[in-house]
Amino acid sequence: MSGRNEQSKESVAPPDIPIMGGRPGGMGMRGRGAVVKPKNFKATIKRLWFYLGSERKLLTLVFVFVLINAVLTLSAPYLIGVSVDAMSVEGTVNFRLLEIIIIVLIVAYVADGLLSFLQGWLMAGISQRIVMNLRTALFGKLQKLPLGYFDSRKHGEIMSRLSNDIDNVSNSLSQSITQLMGGSIAIIGSLVMMLILSPILTLATLITVPLVYLLARTITKKTSVLFKDQQIQLGKLNGHVEETISGIEVVKAFNHEQQAIQEFDIVNAKLCEVGLKAQIWSGFLMPLLAVINNLGFAAVAVVGGVLAVKGMITVGIIASFLSYSRQFVRPLNEIANIFNVLQSGVAGAERVFEVLDEQEETLDSPNAIPLENSKGHVVFENVSFGYRADVPILKNISFESGQGSSTAFVGPTGAGKTTVVNLITRFYDVTGGRILIDGRDIKEYTRDSLRRAFGIVLQDTYLFSGTIKENIRYGKSDATDEEIEAAAAMANADIFIKRLPNQYESVLSENGSNLSQGQRQLLAIARVILAKPSILILDEATSSIDTRTELHIQDALLSIMQGRTSFIIAHRLNTIRDADTIMVIDHGEIVEQGNHDRLIKEQGAYNRMFVNQFKNIEGVLD
Repeated sequence: MSGRNEQSKESVAPPDIPIMGGRPGGMGMRGRGAVVKPKNFKATIKRLWFYLGSERKLLTLVFVFVLINAVLTLSAPYLIGVSVDAMSVEGTVNFRLLEIIIIVLIVAYVADGLLSFLQGWLMAGISQRIVMNLRTALFGKLQKLPLGYFDSRKHGEIMSRLSNDIDNVSNSLSQSITQLMGGSIAIIGSLVMMLILSPILTLATLITVPLVYLLARTITKKTSVLFKDQQIQLGKLNGHVEETISGIEVVKAFNHEQQAIQEFDIVNAKLCEVGLKAQIWSGFLMPLLAVINNLGFAAVAVVGGVLAVKGMITVGIIASFLSYSRQFVRPLNEIANIFNVLQSGVAGAERVFEVLDEQEETLDSPNAIPLENSKGHVVFENVSFGYRADVPILKNISFESGQGSSTAFVGPTGAGKTTVVNLITRFYDVTGGRILIDGRDIKEYTRDSLRRAFGIVLQDTYLFSGTIKENIRYGKSDATDEEIEAAAAMANADIFIKRLPNQYESVLSENGSNLSQGQRQLLAIARVILAKPSILILDEATSSIDTRTELHIQDALLSIMQGRTSFIIAHRLNTIRDADTIMVIDHGEIVEQGNHDRLIKEQGAYNRMFVNQFKNIEGVLD
């Protein structure tokens, strides 16, 4: 049931409460190339470490493989240098030593390739299992959050955390961990080997390190801003596309295609402009790093040549040193590049953790009891409520609905009608007063058993992708085929179901869009009938269908209302003329109540509403 209109005046985040599933929102996708900095890098890394759990043993094994891999990689330049020195200037060659070195190098390179494969294989499994656990925890958390959380956020934003943000975590884990471990070991190992071979040449190599750091810092500082702007523009573009596709019938009906294209072109051009700047700046990094690195190699070659001429080092040491200097600088470049990926992954994890840290629905009290065999006797005692503390929606509402009675709520949009039934179902908790069912405060019942006592039919019914049978069975998961067909017959839905080629096995598209509004409504009624609730809530259940279909639905509703306490929200006043009690709500207060005849005689607010609605229809006012 939707209470969005009830707070339009106060601009309060209102309830958008679906029954048995929510309305899908737009997908505000985050740009995959966008680099978003996390707010608390260290804290998020610690929480990710917690999610490693049983994967830590495998991660340790990966680290061992990385370490062995690094040792093999570091040994290769040294062996190459020894092989160079095995060929003396005088022309003598130590062939035996060369044979041994070649065999060792072949074994080392083969082992290096095998270990690299094992690292990638293990990390793929580790990252996917961690992401699976994160996604499971996040989806489970969403089921426990209060509806107020969903009312105050775009559905697409929530869905983005389940998809894009967790994908960023997956990419970051699979790409970054082994490269960071391997790169760190390579840097330290190469530095140690260079110091052992020649401290002077090491100093020549290290001159380039500050230049690399300053360049990387300058460019990443600029690109982080550009990529963030690119993400914002991409979100706007996705939002426009989602909105246009969702409302394509309205776009075409009002000949708005050309204007939609123009709006798209503007947003797309802005995204192109920002994306181009971001890519150009990020493209500067690697070429400039290559220039600095080549200058470093040139310095090593010049200084090494001078030292070799003076007999201070051999040509083999120069050859080894050039390889080590390359191994030393390359990980620095990779880490600078990986840092962006890591930041994006940690930022994604942080957004996931934000949801996991949200306050869940209040737990049932320790003494809560299940609501069983409810009679449906409902009492409101001085109930007050506001979606925000400073903006009251209901003000000291009091009324009583006896077992099997029907109570209708009418009034202007935003008066508080939907809020009343939101409180009965404990989608929200009252801020003042109390609500009793069968003589007990509803907070004394377990929330699950309380909601099982209700059946709700909304104006905008939501159906899931799947068969008709599966959608009706949503009301009772263990229902037999016979029970499903009996519920459909009672709801007058079996008439159109049996005309379908596959009948109850007919597959519905998203939200049942291949059915008419009336057919969807009949399936929703069948779903409620199957649940056998003791209290029925009808929120504008017939307002968006034609008169002929309304007659079928009214018959179905009358059959399930028999013997059940019913609460009806309606703008079509002719649908509530037979209600036991009609309550007129305005500005959060009950201004009139009574049956139809009594309220008409009082010549008050209800009478004015009724006359205004039917003044042009003969016979209705008689």
